[in-house]
Amino acid sequence: MATTRPAPARTDGPTADDRIDTDVRLAVYRTMVECRTFETRAQELFFEGLVRGTTHLGVGQEAVAAGFAVAMRSDDYSFATYRGHNHALARGAPMAGLYAELFGRATGLMGGKGGSMHITSVEHHMMGSYAIVGAHLPIALGAAWSAQYRESGQVAVCFFGDGTTNIGAFHEALNMAAVWKAPVVFVCENNLYMEYTAISSVTAVEHPAADRASAYGLESIVIDGNDADEVYATARRVIGRARKGEGPSLVEAVTYRHGGHSRADAGKYRPEDEVKEWLARDPIPRARRRLEEAGVKAWALDEVEADAKAKVKAAEDEAKAAPEPAPETLETQVWTDGGSAWRTTPRGASRA
Repeated sequence: MATTRPAPARTDGPTADDRIDTDVRLAVYRTMVECRTFETRAQELFFEGLVRGTTHLGVGQEAVAAGFAVAMRSDDYSFATYRGHNHALARGAPMAGLYAELFGRATGLMGGKGGSMHITSVEHHMMGSYAIVGAHLPIALGAAWSAQYRESGQVAVCFFGDGTTNIGAFHEALNMAAVWKAPVVFVCENNLYMEYTAISSVTAVEHPAADRASAYGLESIVIDGNDADEVYATARRVIGRARKGEGPSLVEAVTYRHGGHSRADAGKYRPEDEVKEWLARDPIPRARRRLEEAGVKAWALDEVEADAKAKVKAAEDEAKAAPEPAPETLETQVWTDGGSAWRTTPRGASRA
């Protein structure tokens, strides 16, 4: 069986950019810390029985969500997988609404109907988390085509896992995006595992996304997804290209989830030395060290972490106090007319 790799074999994207403004670095760091704090508590709340259904956490992968979000314009579009908490929070979705959605409460982002795997906040241009692997790549392309048609200057950024690269929709979306020169950036969050299977054991190329880019006339870009500076610098470059009409990009960000695929998975199939090595490359302490080297005081970074804990606690309390959805909402938002009554209309009768 093929073995997994502890680090990217090459980096074709820009290296860490020391010229990144300190305020930008702080914004990325703050976003990462808030995402980590939110999800760490979400895991605890799951085991306390408050979270309905399962959860797929992005603990360890925060630099990808944060780096891209800070580089995006407020009206750019985000599309994510079922591991989408970080992407929603990074785009500004409210913590209380996200917790309420996990709890199945009426004040949840989707009224408690979607749960962890379908996080959406159109107000913040977070256009959904998609439970069907690869389903959102053509949708992200459609959003990019719409922006291109309207000449709005918006860019769609689509995040997906390494397993998606073996799905037909991946190739179809990339091909059409390249043909149309659509303003879309495809970001593969390669955490080395497609659910419980090492991506290297079922893929013919070393880099499942980047090594296929040339088939569509795209640049091969592999970056360290645990390096917040490198992620941000890459995001700024490829989003800028898309906004200028220079077409799509495909970025492979090599990263690692600290836990299993979902809360039902202990992740014991991963070699212990591999896990240990990746935990040592945690993006948050790495970013903090760089900020301190750049002159940011430790107490200021401690305040960022304290603020994150306070925000998470307030959001949790608000979500816990929220009501359950009213029973009559069960049959709403099911069909195009907002209800299911038409399904029981007698044959031949008017549905007007």
